[in-house]
Amino acid sequence: MASAFPGMNPYLENPLFWSEVHNLLIAAIFRILNPQLRPKYKVAIEKRVYQTIDEDSLLVGIADVSVQSTTQKSSPEAATLTVKLPSVEAVTVDVAMPETVKETYLEVRDITTQEVVTTIEILSPKNKRPGEGRNAYIKKRLQVLGSYTNLVEIDLLRDGKSIQPLQNNLQTDYRILVSRATTRPKADLYPFNLPNPIPAFLLPLREGDTEPLLDLQTLINQLYEEGNYDLVIDYTQQPLPPISAENVAWIDAILKEQGLRY
Repeated sequence: MASAFPGMNPYLENPLFWSEVHNLLIAAIFRILNPQLRPKYKVAIEKRVYQTIDEDSLLVGIADVSVQSTTQKSSPEAATLTVKLPSVEAVTVDVAMPETVKETYLEVRDITTQEVVTTIEILSPKNKRPGEGRNAYIKKRLQVLGSYTNLVEIDLLRDGKSIQPLQNNLQTDYRILVSRATTRPKADLYPFNLPNPIPAFLLPLREGDTEPLLDLQTLINQLYEEGNYDLVIDYTQQPLPPISAENVAWIDAILKEQGLRY
């Protein structure tokens, strides 16, 4: 079954689905670009690994309170100094454990020199929240922006703080940044909202090379169908993260038109 939405399907942003959607989109871009870029370039899937502790980390321990009676015992040699301590109530607490996070991204490399020509990033929720995930990504981003490597940054998540601020504090649901090494600090930003189709754009390469058109809308629609997401999404409920008030009626009308809500 095809996605009901003309652009990004907001139900795919649900934390239950997003990790899989992220990886499927990475793989889809890999498959569609490699045949178009040969024989000069090759696309590779890379991985960024870091540890973080946040509110979503797994906790060890139990939430119930347990009481233990503790009495200090003295050795025979110190019998004359024995002091009996009062009972102390020990409360079992939750300890936040570090979570190892693995985030995949894409690199377009020159076959001859193995130089990274373009980096393609698809943002994750941790990239848009304060913490190690955002810090690790911004560090990598600054390294790319300070090099001769092009950067494509795809943000298909409404929740969290945008990595790339918009002029005049303009707010949009989604955005795609295309930063060419030859035109920095100027870059092309494609801001769009939930009702809009995802814009297609030319993938930046070396000057003079033919640049393929990257049509993310088609890829999102394909992975929705291939992943059978219509079988697991409950369209009678509102999306997670929550949508803005102005989009509630629009989503309701779309889903009723498609027979997914009554």
